[in-house]
Amino acid sequence: MSDRVASDGEAVATYRARLARSGGTRRPCLRLPDDIDIEAGTIVRLVLDGTEYHARVESDAQGALIRGAYDNRRLARSDDEGTNRLVEWVRDTDRETGQSVDFDEVTPGYLYGVRVPGKRAVYTVTRQPDSSLSSIAEGLDEN
Repeated sequence: MSDRVASDGEAVATYRARLARSGGTRRPCLRLPDDIDIEAGTIVRLVLDGTEYHARVESDAQGALIRGAYDNRRLARSDDEGTNRLVEWVRDTDRETGQSVDFDEVTPGYLYGVRVPGKRAVYTVTRQPDSSLSSIAEGLDEN
């Protein structure tokens, strides 16, 4: 059974993240706060307006960032196909690059949420898969 936690509850840590441009493209990306410790290459679950997506954490000279959120892990790893839900979310919320967003750490290294500052969100917390099962699944996805 999964638990539900609110973004303003004690179980959720909220940080300030910033929307930025992704490299030379005009697409927005999410610059993660320095306080978040996620290794580049990690696939995390990212909740946008109540829907859970998959996102790959990347790194550049300025720090950690997320360039897109996708419907499944395979799309998040390749990011060359599928709909980038992060770009859609930015457009739908009328946010622009340079503006900040709230970045909620629900389960460190696994489940995060992004929301417009001042808006409340409720997250469904599912149990994180066993690391050995995750590595088997990742191996199967690569084949």
